[in-house]
Amino acid sequence: MNGTDLHKTAVDCAEGLPGAALEHPFGPDWEVFKVRGKVFMLMTEVPGRPVVILKADPGEAHALREQYSHITPGYHMNKKHWITLEGGEGVDEELVRELVTDSYRLVVALLPRAERPVDPHTYGSGRRAAR
Repeated sequence: MNGTDLHKTAVDCAEGLPGAALEHPFGPDWEVFKVRGKVFMLMTEVPGRPVVILKADPGEAHALREQYSHITPGYHMNKKHWITLEGGEGVDEELVRELVTDSYRLVVALLPRAERPVDPHTYGSGRRAAR
């Protein structure tokens, strides 16, 4: 998957998530998706390379970085809790959608129960394939 398709797939997925909203708090070069005011996805270009920055469980983030050369620690974010995804070999639509949804679920789980647009423990649970 190339960088353009990466951004398009990530945006398409994020826009379909309940309560998700796009903002540009850091200027037009940064697309920031939030749920109830909390960031779950950022998109920009890092020296000409389109990237998607997502929240990830620390253990899973480490495993993803080991498995995929196009997944690195979060650009300008906490390296333990965020990952940066670039287009490239092994990065496909299913992986992008799974990572965006997982990021969203992690953020929703930290919201007060009354503010959660979905149950983060069950939302999208039937979609995951074994890695």
